[in-house]
Amino acid sequence: MSSITTSPAGNTSTTTPAERTGAHTDEAAALIGGARERIDTLDDRIIGLVQERMAVSAVIQEARITSGGRRVNLSRETAVLGHYRDALGKPGTALAMTLLELCRGRV
Repeated sequence: MSSITTSPAGNTSTTTPAERTGAHTDEAAALIGGARERIDTLDDRIIGLVQERMAVSAVIQEARITSGGRRVNLSRETAVLGHYRDALGKPGTALAMTLLELCRGRV
């Protein structure tokens, strides 16, 4: 099945599933299309979990600050970095750093 797309310039073209996915067969294109839908669903779930983590982190920071403590607990952040590194390797550390950055200073 092909679809018609319109470019920003207003030109229309017909593309096949294989062309949209970079696959060389319709069978591979179908597999890729289904897998991409699954990835999109997973990405939505991951985003939701990150937003939930941010909310929980805000509660923790508020409690720590209210009790006279600091906003950030460096030993806890080090443990989080280690956990992600152990589970995912070096890229896990970068992912954990991004999560920690997203979760800091929301109070």
